[in-house]
Amino acid sequence: MDGLEAEAFPAGKAYDANGLLGMLKEADMAAVIPPVKSRKEQRACSHELYRARHALYVKLAVSFIPTIHARRVFLCFFQHCLVSVEN
Repeated sequence: MDGLEAEAFPAGKAYDANGLLGMLKEADMAAVIPPVKSRKEQRACSHELYRARHALYVKLAVSFIPTIHARRVFLCFFQHCLVSVEN
């Protein structure tokens, strides 16, 4: 967690682990992770922030997916050019 600067760490229930929660506490970062049902002591979770994490993922996907497509087109074109040069 060294060098990581954030106020909150939003994640799914799969990240509800004591080790991670301890590291977040040491880094003075809020854990926006809903507790799993099997946890003996349920802890509070901001469901508003938890739901807002999806907006961040959608925003990242919207900017990331076109980059992947552009790279794929470039690689296909480049591969086609190499095949043409070899023949």
